[in-house]
Amino acid sequence: MPWHDVQRTHRRCIRARDTAHLRASYNGPVRILVLGSGAREHAIIAALLAEGGHEITAAPGNAGIAQDVEAVRIDIKHPELVAEFAVDGAYDLVVIGPEAPLVAGVADALRKAGVPAFGPTKAAAAIEGSKSFAKAVMARAGVPTGADTTATTLDEVRAALDASAPPWVLKADGLAAGKGVMVTDDRAAAEAHAEAFLPDGPLLVEEFLAGPEVSLFVITDGVHAVPLAPAQDFKRLGDGDAGPNTGGMGAYSPLPWLADRYGSEQAFVDEVVQTVALPTIRAMADAGTPFTGLLYCGLIVTDDGVKVIEFNARFGDPETQVVLPRVESGLGDVLLAAANGSLDAAPPLVWSDAAAVAVVLASEGYPGDPITGRPVTGVDEAAGLEGVQVLHAATGAGEHGLTATGGRVLNVVGTGPTIAEARERAYAGLARIGLEGGQARTDIAAGA
Repeated sequence: MPWHDVQRTHRRCIRARDTAHLRASYNGPVRILVLGSGAREHAIIAALLAEGGHEITAAPGNAGIAQDVEAVRIDIKHPELVAEFAVDGAYDLVVIGPEAPLVAGVADALRKAGVPAFGPTKAAAAIEGSKSFAKAVMARAGVPTGADTTATTLDEVRAALDASAPPWVLKADGLAAGKGVMVTDDRAAAEAHAEAFLPDGPLLVEEFLAGPEVSLFVITDGVHAVPLAPAQDFKRLGDGDAGPNTGGMGAYSPLPWLADRYGSEQAFVDEVVQTVALPTIRAMADAGTPFTGLLYCGLIVTDDGVKVIEFNARFGDPETQVVLPRVESGLGDVLLAAANGSLDAAPPLVWSDAAAVAVVLASEGYPGDPITGRPVTGVDEAAGLEGVQVLHAATGAGEHGLTATGGRVLNVVGTGPTIAEARERAYAGLARIGLEGGQARTDIAAGA
């Protein structure tokens, strides 16, 4: 399907319109607008399409998404424009994928216009938009996390480094597209990282927490919580967790080692919901910033128990690409129920026993200055393999076919009865795809 450009003259107020079409549950064909252009949004769209009964539009989407649903180009960080478009299109639900529109207040404008939005308000999205805000929420909620120091000058960063032992963890306080975090033993590198990000705002110097990382998504309507399956992602660029931090080079789900440690994966999930997710949701509500949408809990399993590394205000990327393929039904109902404040009445999600592994193909130069515009080949061949799904992250339709338009270009997702088989399928799919200078890790889920 081709992209459609949407250009409207901005108006101060969205005109009144009958909103009787809005629904409390899915009982027939519905219209869903998904905001975003990455593999996360492609995964959301693919999962909703697999359920059937949904009419989906993506904004702005990408070349792969545009093959599956209608894609329109609008400025998704412009709250009133998005709300106007959603009202004019009589959408029953808007799912906000990336963090930038949330921090810009798109969910606020949608709700003001009477359109159910899956995503937190601008005030609540600060849990991702500001690391210091998130730490304050955790302190009020009694959520276990690492100690931290907030620094606004290089001298303050140096003092915090002097007061702690390496490895050092430095985090830009604001949004940094997954590149604002550094974990290093190199003092000079730590100070260089601080110099790079301090002009944009404060920096947190955090206690280093040792242990395996886990991502757990929790859908909430501000009161109730529905957890999804845990996943683990791989943030470093190279094999063996070498190289710079990235937005994520792959992921897998489920996590069998959690069952070995907690007796069952579900026991771990239950603990996180009770000790992390629900206390945070209650603390947000008590502070007058109720959180609805997707609370991403970035966790680390230490010898002293589970601790929070970070919160995000939306589905994680690339974890979404391995979690949602395991949902067999109920996703649309749960998303709308969270948006409408009726999550307790939503039917339960139905999960597959299958495993999923995602491998990211990135452009040469990523995560620094990726080389774009190069052709991408073999995608259809890869997607034709059994148990393989190709989700587009940064692709465009060029004169001679598919081209890479950004850093992380594709996610090749393999599913199967075991992690080993899912992994084998993912890498078999990746082997069919060509991208000059393309980068991909070879060890995603190898340890699992």
